[in-house]
Amino acid sequence: MDAPVKIRIRNLYKIFGSRPAAVLPQVLEGLSKPDLLARHNHVLGLRDINVDIREGQITVIMGLSGSGKSTLIRHLNRLIEPTAGEVLVDGDNILTWNDRRLRDLRRKTMSMVFQKFALLPHRTVLDNAGMALFTQGVPRKGYEADARKWLDRVGLGGYGAHFPHQLSGGMQQRVGIARALTSNAGIMLMDEAFSALDPLIRTDMQNLLLELQAELHKTIVFITHDLDEALKLADHLVILKDGQVIQQGEPQHILLNPADPYIEAFIADINRARVLRVRSIMRQPIGDGAVDGEIEADATLEQVIAASQGDLSRHYRVIEDGRPVGMLDMPSLVRALVPR
Repeated sequence: MDAPVKIRIRNLYKIFGSRPAAVLPQVLEGLSKPDLLARHNHVLGLRDINVDIREGQITVIMGLSGSGKSTLIRHLNRLIEPTAGEVLVDGDNILTWNDRRLRDLRRKTMSMVFQKFALLPHRTVLDNAGMALFTQGVPRKGYEADARKWLDRVGLGGYGAHFPHQLSGGMQQRVGIARALTSNAGIMLMDEAFSALDPLIRTDMQNLLLELQAELHKTIVFITHDLDEALKLADHLVILKDGQVIQQGEPQHILLNPADPYIEAFIADINRARVLRVRSIMRQPIGDGAVDGEIEADATLEQVIAASQGDLSRHYRVIEDGRPVGMLDMPSLVRALVPR
């Protein structure tokens, strides 16, 4: 059963320029982004975005520079005002909210983790971690315990008295995550949160996020331009190009069923063996015949290849939660490694 929808985006448009409402009818009739710029000197940021962000899942929005991904995430807390459309949080259209309700949304309902960390340099790590509660009027003694707890949880126990400039980039981003968690917001917005980090630190942060998510089940909207990162983190993947959704869905499905030449080119160089899971290519019925072993449904194809030692005659029973759910033979695995 699908998780309930936490954020529903419907028919969302964003046009940058001096007269967005005046040129919107032409965009609705199909005026392209280059023509809009050439004829009216307006920029089409988003065109007809429709996305359901489900509770307790990581929705990754990805695309190349200029695709509209950062513009889109800033509509979710109304840091950017749309030209048309709806953004519903728990069924309530936030575009109708007044300033007071928006402040509550940003302080209590949604937290944000930024690419450039956005820590206050004159405040300690502990005070930065507790900043969301501080802005709600909670005194230091009221947020100190929670801030220390989450600093410990992200691996920064004992650093509370330090200042941001005394920490590495990866440590500073851990403070940003602790700050988001201390706010106790159910929704976390993460805009290119790991892009400024070195590759090894970035991998550590991805693993930390997945570890925390397995425990906390936050509703996370994660922006990235990195396909490997998107495939590692996403429960639901949304791929943008020129402000439009080209394809969205479960990442494994997109890899196996690209809906557009742009998506095919986008995923062409991905290491499919490292990303694809057994559950995506297994077949049914299960069968009672002899097998060469059992393999977990969430194992990667790379792990299966290692287990089979390259023997293409082997076939396996697929196991999930201790029970058989399908079968996998090596020729099917090899076919899945070849892009369409």
